[in-house]
Amino acid sequence: MAWWVLHVDLDQFLAAVELLRRPELRGKPVIVGGQGDPTQRGVVSTASYEAREFGVRSGMPLRTAAKRCPDAVFLPVDADVYNAVSQRVMDTVREFGVPVEVLGWDEAYLGVETGDPEAFAAEIQRAVREATELDCSVGIGDNRLRAKLATDFGKPAGVYRLTRENWYEVMADLPPDALLGVGGKTTKKLAALGITTVRELAAADRNALAERFGPTMGPWIWYLAQGRGETEVSATPYVARSRGREMTFQQNLTEWADVEREIAVLARRVADDVAEEGRPAARVVVKVRFAPFETESHGVTLPALTSDPADIEQAALGVLGRFEPSRAVRLLGVRAEFER
Repeated sequence: MAWWVLHVDLDQFLAAVELLRRPELRGKPVIVGGQGDPTQRGVVSTASYEAREFGVRSGMPLRTAAKRCPDAVFLPVDADVYNAVSQRVMDTVREFGVPVEVLGWDEAYLGVETGDPEAFAAEIQRAVREATELDCSVGIGDNRLRAKLATDFGKPAGVYRLTRENWYEVMADLPPDALLGVGGKTTKKLAALGITTVRELAAADRNALAERFGPTMGPWIWYLAQGRGETEVSATPYVARSRGREMTFQQNLTEWADVEREIAVLARRVADDVAEEGRPAARVVVKVRFAPFETESHGVTLPALTSDPADIEQAALGVLGRFEPSRAVRLLGVRAEFER
């Protein structure tokens, strides 16, 4: 018997739920996002595998997705339905009697002591399919990092094991952005240092990386490249780390007074969400997406924990002052983060 971390990830979750509601769409490219209208501004939340073959990805503007896949069926986000289905999935997984750490709508970590993790994973897949008609992929690892990475190798509806034994066999020749948390910009900076693969990053000088990327990030990406990670899975019920609101404008806001007004409205709505959560906010973050599609975020730690709408609004407006006021704005967001 050995301890394993399993990462359960529902395949194309939002699209899969919509296909259950609309079985006539099976086999067609389906894109879920915004109000379901690609002529309006909004971004892709999930694309079916058929749509992904055309290069459609989460976070892509709906208009871009429509250009890449003009025959796609666009559907609006229906959060209440997704919440209900997600709850059924997580309740089903908890019936296995092992620690389950929910990460969001469509994924969770499990801590499992077993001699056959693949068989355990297959049982999870069977139970989820019977309870919801949804497929999931399961990554098996000796830590959380490897389990989560393994899931992608198992998609769709598969099981994959990634451990210390096969880490370099699987990951060595991949680019650094194959690692969780290493983005394209960091990968380009690493390439300028002659580091173009996970193996080269793992073998790099840790101190040199700290000098180039900072004392926290440099050692962290070196640590990731070696496949290291935490093994603990907490069964503590999932608790949201923040509550936020966003608004995409069909016409750019060009007057800063209008931007300030909309931020105030969003902040008040977030304050209502904070009150509903029953926990005071510790930090307020403002997101601004300038035209055509450049996004910036700034935040501030509040002087004291608060649920007061006036405090949250004042903090959001204060943070807004850190943005360039002379540019057209297409999206605004306000997020209240809770104390961890």
